[in-house]
Amino acid sequence: MTSPIDTIVNNSSVQVPSSISSIGNVSKQKMDGEMFLQLLVAQLRAQDPSSPMDTNAMMTQTSQLASMEQLTTMSNLTQESFSLQMRMAASGLIGKEVSYTDADGKEQKGIATSVSFADSVPMVTVGDKSIRLDAISGVTTPKTP
Repeated sequence: MTSPIDTIVNNSSVQVPSSISSIGNVSKQKMDGEMFLQLLVAQLRAQDPSSPMDTNAMMTQTSQLASMEQLTTMSNLTQESFSLQMRMAASGLIGKEVSYTDADGKEQKGIATSVSFADSVPMVTVGDKSIRLDAISGVTTPKTP
């Protein structure tokens, strides 16, 4: 089943903006509100005056766009929040004894001395090694002599 938008885009007699005519090549994540509005305007221009577009369909499409934009915003905020939580967790490891599995499969322990946030996953420095935060398997408070 083709949608009214597909009909417009595939109809060669309708002038569709070039940003829309290559819609098949655009990632779904790249489609935004501006593209939706361009499609809607093209659809309204191409409609048959004797059979205008169903307002319910237009309202449904507009509601779907608003929902999509809100979900995208919420997803971005969730990713930012997770990134901040990882940074806080990594910072809290400084001065703690951490354990991790090295490349040889042996469990190693050492005191976390610093943290780097250069990559997407924080790197914790233990001795002379940089360990990814997600590779740390345990944390203890070092015993004071």
